[in-house]
Amino acid sequence: MSDVVRLDEDLQASTPEVGLALSRAGVTGVQKAVRIRRGDAETVMAAVIDCTVDLAADQKGVHMSRFPELFEEAIDVVVTGEALLVEVLAEHIASRVVQRQRALTAEVWIRAQWPIRRRTPVSNLPTQEMVTLCGIAAASETGTRRVVGVEAHGINACPCAQGLVRNHASERLLGAGFASADIDKILELVPVATHNQRGRGTLFVGTEQDLDAETLVDVVERSMSAPIHDLLKRPDELFIVEHAHLQPRFVEDSVRHALRDALATLPQLDDDDFVLSKQVNFETIHTHDVVAERFGTVGELRAELETGRANPRQTALAQWLAGHSLAL
Repeated sequence: MSDVVRLDEDLQASTPEVGLALSRAGVTGVQKAVRIRRGDAETVMAAVIDCTVDLAADQKGVHMSRFPELFEEAIDVVVTGEALLVEVLAEHIASRVVQRQRALTAEVWIRAQWPIRRRTPVSNLPTQEMVTLCGIAAASETGTRRVVGVEAHGINACPCAQGLVRNHASERLLGAGFASADIDKILELVPVATHNQRGRGTLFVGTEQDLDAETLVDVVERSMSAPIHDLLKRPDELFIVEHAHLQPRFVEDSVRHALRDALATLPQLDDDDFVLSKQVNFETIHTHDVVAERFGTVGELRAELETGRANPRQTALAQWLAGHSLAL
């Protein structure tokens, strides 16, 4: 009967109407509960998984329904009895997808909320902060590459507005009869007002080495004017506000500090490893937000920091994931 739908027909394997290969096709936003390890700690957390593969010009589509099935296999079979690093789990999923989807390459992103226990800076009260833990992996039939990353929040005090306020305050103090030397001393001792921006810093590191995510979080938080906490008593608020205004930073400053401190904190990274820093500041006196980003291999960044000369080559994440190790 012509009206009967053939359920056994593999339409995905048929020839498409337009013969173009696709760079990626797959699923995004798949939610799964996974058990993740970081250092000596492990926990079950809700994760969001994105997975895509390349698609040949003669293949109409990928088998979308197989992606969640493959996620379950990787989580239930590969991870049975062992909590994995989030980037290792992404690597396992990417490798399985390449095998089962018969794809040349697969890319997996996993994002999960990771709890970090902290103490407030002055009152020393215990508090729990949530950061985003990221695992990224690319796989082919010949190899894999993986990236671990974090997203954390802090506060940035704007240096530009602070300079304007400082100059205006100096003029007003001069008009009130204060001596120039006294004005300079006053403005050094008293934090000068400016507008604040809550910021979100991202740090990705591509390496085969196992890294402590809390180390990456510390680098990100130190790159901003001051950290922030869900729980703050008045002495803590005073400390954070004063600290931020004594260390004003642009969005660009945060990226540069994060990259420099990441390389200093992780001297064991190889020159072929990868680092990406991104900072988004959520503006308070504008309707837009501001962003800065820099990426490259560790060797590229080290050379630029040592010489002070801009490196014409800046390896992007997609380039590094598809790097020479996948083509060996």
